[in-house]
Amino acid sequence: MKDSKAAAGKRQGAHFHTTLTPTACAVALLVLGAAGAASAQQTAPDDAPVNTVVVSGIRASLQQSLAVKRNAASNVEVITAEDVGKMPDKNVADSLQRLPGVNISSSAAGSGGFDENDRVSLRGTAPSLTQTTINGHALSSGDWFVLDQIGGAVGRSASYSLLPSEIVGQVVVHKTPTADLIEGGVSGTVDIITRKPLDFRQPLSFEASVQAVHSTLAKQTDPQFSALVNWKNASNTFGVLLQGFSEKRSLRRDGQELLQWGQIAPSSKIATAHPDLANVWYPRLIGSSLFEQERHRKGGLLDVQFKPSRDFSLDATYFTSKLDASNYNRNYMTDMLGSGVIGGDVAPDAYTVRNGTLTSASWANRGTAAAPLRYGIVDNINREGAYAKTQFFDLAGKWRVTNELELSAKAGKTRGTGATPAQGVYEGDINNSGVSYQLNGLGNPATVKFPSINTANFTGTVLDWVFGASPATTFDEEKYAQIDAAFRLDAGPLREIKFGFRGTDHARSNLEVSQGPNWANTSPGTADTNPAWNGTTYPGDYASDLGGDFPRNVWQLDPHILTEWANLHSNRDVSRTYYPDMFNLKEKTKALYVSGDFEGEAWSGNAGVRIVRTEGTSNGYQILPNQLPGGNLPAFPWGGFVQQTSVENNSTYALPSANVKFDVNKDVVARLGVSRTMTRPDFGALGGTVTLTDENHTGNGGNAKLKPVISNNIDATVQWYFAPRALASVGLFYMDLRNYVGYGQTTGTFIDSRASQQSGQGVFATYAITSPINVDASVKGAEFNLQLPLGAGFGTDANLTLADSKQDFGTCPATQNVTSADPCDMLGASKVTANVGAFYENDRFNARIGYAWRSSYLAAQDRGTPMYQDAVGQLSASVNWNITKYVTLTASGQNLNNPVLKNYVYNKDQPRSFYVNGAQYYLGVRIKY
Repeated sequence: MKDSKAAAGKRQGAHFHTTLTPTACAVALLVLGAAGAASAQQTAPDDAPVNTVVVSGIRASLQQSLAVKRNAASNVEVITAEDVGKMPDKNVADSLQRLPGVNISSSAAGSGGFDENDRVSLRGTAPSLTQTTINGHALSSGDWFVLDQIGGAVGRSASYSLLPSEIVGQVVVHKTPTADLIEGGVSGTVDIITRKPLDFRQPLSFEASVQAVHSTLAKQTDPQFSALVNWKNASNTFGVLLQGFSEKRSLRRDGQELLQWGQIAPSSKIATAHPDLANVWYPRLIGSSLFEQERHRKGGLLDVQFKPSRDFSLDATYFTSKLDASNYNRNYMTDMLGSGVIGGDVAPDAYTVRNGTLTSASWANRGTAAAPLRYGIVDNINREGAYAKTQFFDLAGKWRVTNELELSAKAGKTRGTGATPAQGVYEGDINNSGVSYQLNGLGNPATVKFPSINTANFTGTVLDWVFGASPATTFDEEKYAQIDAAFRLDAGPLREIKFGFRGTDHARSNLEVSQGPNWANTSPGTADTNPAWNGTTYPGDYASDLGGDFPRNVWQLDPHILTEWANLHSNRDVSRTYYPDMFNLKEKTKALYVSGDFEGEAWSGNAGVRIVRTEGTSNGYQILPNQLPGGNLPAFPWGGFVQQTSVENNSTYALPSANVKFDVNKDVVARLGVSRTMTRPDFGALGGTVTLTDENHTGNGGNAKLKPVISNNIDATVQWYFAPRALASVGLFYMDLRNYVGYGQTTGTFIDSRASQQSGQGVFATYAITSPINVDASVKGAEFNLQLPLGAGFGTDANLTLADSKQDFGTCPATQNVTSADPCDMLGASKVTANVGAFYENDRFNARIGYAWRSSYLAAQDRGTPMYQDAVGQLSASVNWNITKYVTLTASGQNLNNPVLKNYVYNKDQPRSFYVNGAQYYLGVRIKY
């Protein structure tokens, strides 16, 4: 029976393949075009333009959003164009954060937290469980930060830093699915709908904005420009829209980072002498971190729309966006694995232990000039040319064949890239200093002292390493095609039948070349090969907003000098490909669906099923200590041999859904939705690669056999539209997740690349590997939403989302010797999310203020340990003054409360990082004609 089911699945997949190739769909679009042209000859274009709803002002846009929400076939949230424009929305994520049930975060994973929101998620789940589409199709994107480009951090979620709000006509958040929506979002889908040429009222329209943005921490002011021109003919049958944007912004982030948490081994000399220190957690590195970056987002959108009659239309859209993101990161750190401290089996002179954590410790200097001991490490890393990019081309057509039958087709391609072309890296030793630290929980950064060294003086710092995991590049591409049909009928309550087919061909890969040192040009362990230092230190106000007592007056290298020095000494031979971080994924999907729309007295609904076939192949690498018998495996540059692996992972799922809307009375709408949804695992999780931290022999690995996440969902809401532009609603939701991607820990033998490079031969060691596994999980919660006009131009809105999530992990292996936060928490799950805002508007002036807050949540798995983000809130505001009908002065601010982003590991006695980014102020003029 099992074999016959597998064979049936294969036959079904083959059938999908013959009907859903992009070529077939392109042919279908041509057929639609020919049919449409014939139809146009028979049906003259309308003499008058198609009526459109023109949004102007906050109140009008809110009204339109509520109208779309009320009439939708399923539970949705909506933002319209003018609503986006009247907030300090610098990308689409900023706009979404004030909707009920929506969470935002300011980093993908490894990059920490910044001042621009980059990821969106729904209802207490991870961003990868929320699907982002543009005009109903997928969007490929890359990440600019090197740790998000390689290994397990490579996700499926789109980078919203590439999406300026200017491109938006409307955003629809689908909280419950319908069968015709493409699969991929377990918790929901965010569909960004761009503006269309024929939706404009005037034959010629022009919009432009010029702004200056001032970043308080970076103390820099940068220009930002955007423009839109739209033309359509008098008969409203042909139009062209062109948008462009160029937005620069300087960023500075002050922080303290506590990295690579580990445990004191019970068999160590330290634990033998002090049994109370066995298995106690400690941070290897506690660093004064300074990050600076100039971001330049530039790109545009071109849309050509052809509608020769009411029955036929063609639309072609091209979009491109690139974020240039060169960055310079510095970190002056303790090193608890140094030869003078825990790494040298040296017990602390004094210490305290609380909650399984070494909360304070001190070591006196025991080194000598003849036999130096290491107590710290300093990194200066300059990444010139780092960038992220996305683009797509989409061709869509619709043809109303008869009053009863409508056909549509779509085909396109989307591509994303993230790259770090090069890194200039200097790593030096802090020797013979002694060291002490005191953890202060999340109240203040840790107290750190190097008692016998001048942190502001570069002289005497000893070169340890010329190294960097780059160039690194991630590449993502998807080709897609679909055909849909809708047949209207009058068969009792059944009013319409829909069916369709869709196919995709997806590829994801990455490349990393390790910049190992060219030992012929450097002399590790000496200071005479250091790069030139021009006497500069961290800014005088560094970390003034963080508090605490840790090194602030710290030397730094000039980034251009560092890059030139690294170009001279780093070995960037492409033959030094770092295979352990690389993977190549191929994924083909085929889907078909059928659904029906129903309508009765005071009720309506839809029901259908979507059947999805996924065929995936994961190609990765592993390093073997010995050549296989009779084999000819290529040699790894630092010892061992490279073996390529290939794992197939195929699945077929049926995803039923049903939605019912009840018009209780003229003001109250009740909704009920039941569905099954799916999300494919992150690319990094499927990649099968292992990213290692050689210093403490830990790592993160992939699992090419992961199954897609499946969720059975119930959603119920009651909405009360008690006045114009007013809404009060309450909703309940429950998600029963199968095959959720959790994390477990195993051990394995891998090559220690750092030790291998230093010794000149392959050195293998046992590593503790945290890798993804399929587990069960659940999310349940409630949403409360209020939108209230107060009269005289005033209004307010507020929402609250409560979510309770958990993994069925059995006994979490990572909880041993930890007595607080549960590392089995679901990724991205805040228990409480709240937003409150208020606005005022008249014919000449409007202002709006908003505050978004979320409770603590598991943000990432970082180097084998969890990374939680503590509760945080963000305050934003905007003011607009219409000087004339065509000219508006604008002013806005983000992060006005200067929030401190605080992260921790297993409990709040184990801080992971403290970051502050400052506030951003925008002042400009908008022209609209």
